[in-house]
Amino acid sequence: MGIFSKLSWNKDADLILALDIGTEVVKALIFRVDKDQKHGVVIGVGRVPQKIGNMQSGAVSDISGVIQSAREAIALAKEKAQVKRVERSIIGIAGELVKGTTTTVHYERVNPEMHIGISELKMIIQKVQEKAYQRIKQQLTWETGQDDIDVKLINAAIVDVRIDGYHILNPVNFQGRDVSMSVFNAYAPMIHLGALQTIADELDLDLISIAAEPYAVARSIEVEDMLDFSAIFIDIGGGTTDIAVVRNGGLEGTKMFALGGRAFTKRLAQEFNVSFDVAEQMKIDYANGRLKNEDGARIALLYADDCRVWLGGVELSLLEFAETDLLPSRIFLCGGGSALPGIKQSLLSPEWAQKLPFAKQPQVGFLQPHDIVRIVDATGELNNPQDITPIGLANLALLDHIEEEKMLSSILRRSVESLGKK
Repeated sequence: MGIFSKLSWNKDADLILALDIGTEVVKALIFRVDKDQKHGVVIGVGRVPQKIGNMQSGAVSDISGVIQSAREAIALAKEKAQVKRVERSIIGIAGELVKGTTTTVHYERVNPEMHIGISELKMIIQKVQEKAYQRIKQQLTWETGQDDIDVKLINAAIVDVRIDGYHILNPVNFQGRDVSMSVFNAYAPMIHLGALQTIADELDLDLISIAAEPYAVARSIEVEDMLDFSAIFIDIGGGTTDIAVVRNGGLEGTKMFALGGRAFTKRLAQEFNVSFDVAEQMKIDYANGRLKNEDGARIALLYADDCRVWLGGVELSLLEFAETDLLPSRIFLCGGGSALPGIKQSLLSPEWAQKLPFAKQPQVGFLQPHDIVRIVDATGELNNPQDITPIGLANLALLDHIEEEKMLSSILRRSVESLGKK
């Protein structure tokens, strides 16, 4: 192998593909990892519309159709990036049955004078994971009426560790009686994961991970003092609305419900008696203020009802998070559906805000690509909130790639692996 071939191989080794398989659009980002600067540089973007029937409520319903759309999106991204091959990839997953929750276990130590060791820490983490698994299984059984749904853990992160009420980063060698540990876990049904694995195999991709999309979005924000950061992230896609709640720097949980931009498009198609494609263009024109006044007024009236229904879904999703504490007052919107007029206004409604225990009147803003500081766009094509999900996936893959595995994360990973073998 010549020196130029070797340099080329090293160059391609730092390429990663982030694939967002959305209900309406497949988005592919190719980015190069810069380990020295600890950021990723996006060098290629590909977007291809999904065909009707490829996706249903955020989940794959036609594998061959999705493979075709994804292949086209990846080819576009490769062409723009001027690369021939990208093997490693991260793929996002959404859908109502993708569950994310933070589980806390309180453990009273028999001998508080003893220093906490690795074996004891492993035991505590194992208890958390077993409790979380049973909790998710019970929730899915209740929601679906099926007690044999096979689920798998796809993301896990330690949110909080406390000893005798004091927050610490690493409990090893500490003393104390009461230990509490909180771990965020995201689970997905095997049927959905199997479909994504098949897609990755057919596209000849080396799958780094499959990530819950609201988890990726929530982890994309970095502020100076994360322990004081609390917010609600709402990602409105084509088939689902994904919600993530962050409190004191830790991801408390995620919720998804099957209502997104496609429902608004279907409403227009019915009311105006036009095809889905025509209705989709009408929706886009309406969002950009390009319709005649009378058409815009008619659509605004229709969407006022739809926004109320959508807002009801958001309210139900947030109620569970409001059981233990006040809700964060900062709300960040992203996703293609967030551009619809009426969405932001409905969240700012004083009447709606009074139905939920917010810390104060909610402040609503849009999450923009430049807010994700570790991902730099060299293409100039990532410029609005609908690009946040694939950028969030890229950020998640980047963090796994450049950060050395910390001890707690290492123990958590091994615990996850052992739990999966049971």
